[in-house]
Amino acid sequence: MGLDDRAKATAQNIEGKIQEAAGDLTGDPKAQAEGKAKQAEAKVHHTVEDVKDEVKKIAD
Repeated sequence: MGLDDRAKATAQNIEGKIQEAAGDLTGDPKAQAEGKAKQAEAKVHHTVEDVKDEVKKIAD
């Protein structure tokens, strides 16, 4: 994963926020949950990238 993957994770996070907000507006708990799940998955991807960056700094 690199910059491209970080961008995808950011896009996924934004998509999740939009989906959650749409669920809030429509009262759809399924959409809310799916939006929150996408946000959580994006956060995991960002954390993995942060760890990889730190490991690379140590290795260099």
